[in-house]
Amino acid sequence: MMKKISILVGSLRKGSYARKVASNVLTMFPAGYQAEIVEIGHLPLYNFDYDDPNETSVTLPESYTQFRETLKQSDGILFVTSENNRTIPACLKNAVDIGSKPNADVAWKNKPAAIISHSVGKMGGYSATKNLRLALSYFDMPIVGQPEVFLGNSPSLFDEQGQINVPSTIEFLQGYINKFVDLIEQQEKLKSL
Repeated sequence: MMKKISILVGSLRKGSYARKVASNVLTMFPAGYQAEIVEIGHLPLYNFDYDDPNETSVTLPESYTQFRETLKQSDGILFVTSENNRTIPACLKNAVDIGSKPNADVAWKNKPAAIISHSVGKMGGYSATKNLRLALSYFDMPIVGQPEVFLGNSPSLFDEQGQINVPSTIEFLQGYINKFVDLIEQQEKLKSL
């Protein structure tokens, strides 16, 4: 049975480096895995009134329902994000919040996860990864521990076609995706016990 990986990109800019990284790692998953980028830019800002059964003046957006169902049907979630002001971009935080409700049916619950961050500077999105890990810890999501992926000086990693052209980076990312796949397989075995 094909395993589904949802990739969330923490940048809405069409030519973003986060999207380029995500596009490059799509092909790094082994046979039996289907990875796809799940768009988050169209999701309305989270408002708890949407999920409050006592609030009848608003309607739950259909985009929320579709997004939550996509997450629930995923075998793993890969976050690829830039860093904005020492934290995750607003679009990604909004997606995290939408997937966290309703409380009785959290879409993120127990989903294996991995995080790739980048920045145009040298720190590689370190603070974004740490903030995202903190948010995801609330949902009991197993996350790849080591290595952590902080891609610094990200503009220098790509050729004119948007392909990563640094062999050591390609090898490092492939190793990280392999660890993510191992985590997913381990979680599958635990479910069957």
